[in-house]
Amino acid sequence: MDKLSSEIILESISDGVFTISEDYRITYFNSAAEKITGIKREEAIGLSCCEVFKSNMCESHCPLKHTFETGESVKEQRGYIVNLSGQRVSVSVSSALLYNEKGERIGGVETFRDISAIEHLRSLGALKRTGSMVTKSEAMKKVLDVVPSVASSNTTLLVTGESGSGKEVLARSIHHLSEVGKGPFIAVNCAAIPETLLESELFGYEKGAFTGAYQNKKGRIELASKGTLFIDEVGELTPLMQVKLLRVLQERTYESLGSVVSKKMSARVICATNSNLEKMVALGTFRQDLYYRINVITLEIPPLRERKEDIIMLSHQFLDRFTVVNNKRVDRFSQEVYQTFFSYNWPGNIRELENVVERAVVLCTSNVIEVVDLPVNMRQDSQEEPLIAHSLVDVAEKEMIESTLLKNDYNVSKSAKELKMHRATLYRKIAKYDIEIK
Repeated sequence: MDKLSSEIILESISDGVFTISEDYRITYFNSAAEKITGIKREEAIGLSCCEVFKSNMCESHCPLKHTFETGESVKEQRGYIVNLSGQRVSVSVSSALLYNEKGERIGGVETFRDISAIEHLRSLGALKRTGSMVTKSEAMKKVLDVVPSVASSNTTLLVTGESGSGKEVLARSIHHLSEVGKGPFIAVNCAAIPETLLESELFGYEKGAFTGAYQNKKGRIELASKGTLFIDEVGELTPLMQVKLLRVLQERTYESLGSVVSKKMSARVICATNSNLEKMVALGTFRQDLYYRINVITLEIPPLRERKEDIIMLSHQFLDRFTVVNNKRVDRFSQEVYQTFFSYNWPGNIRELENVVERAVVLCTSNVIEVVDLPVNMRQDSQEEPLIAHSLVDVAEKEMIESTLLKNDYNVSKSAKELKMHRATLYRKIAKYDIEIK
């Protein structure tokens, strides 16, 4: 690649890039570096890099100094710089040595990325992230806190929670964090498969085992080898299947239908249910010994009505996904929609929220989802205490204003126009929520 092509590429990327000579003088400064620092290229070239960046890393943690002294590249070191306007800009920095065509060292190169938006979003609330699951809810954080420990064990696990609360999502997160995370994740829903087929689905069968068995078929247990077998709605198992599952869990062996040869099970088992198994044991509809076998560790996912702090985050995740899927431009939810979301009881939990957002994106005729785009029953069944709902709406409005201001570089006029409110109204809300204008 020639020098001109290289410069064209460097000018087109969003990361700031600059090069320095052996005496730390800037020799190249791309357009993204100009935008992030506020300093023009012609003003930066020739200056010492610490004069341009005024970073907290310059004194003792300079990435380029480390690279010069050790020859080692630095990757994604976080810190901040102070731009021309005196504002602190959070950045992620990487550095490497720079060589000429003869292989002679002529200086160093540093790339830096503005991560202010990421840091800002972190500051909006204390997020707990485990695997693919993220939450602001204290109730859900208690569940996620134990996931790393649970994932490191091969113990049979029971995940409980109402329908649609995210039991399979949690199971997949545990799988991916575990030692068998690179293996298969095989799910079987005991309520979705007819009783007559469930045994063959789980254990597989040999050719000729029954009419129509024209060839061997692997069961879900075998397909999950060196991975995770997720048995959903385990409370729906018949008494006979409960006995068979208990034997598998106790002996870690099983036989395919029509076979007398035992196979070893090498999958980690995670069971899930929305039923009260303790009550079922008391009623005699679920085996007590099986209950104790699968109930070594239990993780109970709280319903969405008990973790409404997550509604904003989840609804925006679904909005982003369905706008892409449906090729529509829908930017946000109205405050009235948030009021409805926080007032509603969510009997279908996260799955219901996902369906509601998908429906709203399809029906929405503008770039803002309004109450009219929501199901009629949701509008009628919103019964949360007004004070509680109002406080949660305030949280949503504050986050929406902060993200819009950040997106528009804190230009109040542009932000007010995008939010469809008068500039004076926006200033009042900025004061109300004590939002810092940078």
